[in-house]
Amino acid sequence: MSALAVNDRLDFNTLKEYLEVTDGNLASHLKALEKEEFIGVEKSFVGRKPNTRYFMTKEGRIAFEDHLKVLEKLIKSQK
Repeated sequence: MSALAVNDRLDFNTLKEYLEVTDGNLASHLKALEKEEFIGVEKSFVGRKPNTRYFMTKEGRIAFEDHLKVLEKLIKSQK
């Protein structure tokens, strides 16, 4: 989610390289995030090659920001 928080849209291969994960691992995580409607998917063609791009939805952004707030609270409570 953090990669999508700072980029409007990222394609599958870019996400895979950035996160250094396997195709299957990334696909399963993306499927779970899509199921929760935290990310959206755009499918198109670049030339003759299929291209799948992902973006964070409004719901995903809210959930991500809430997650960050909880992490910050946890860190502050440990000081």
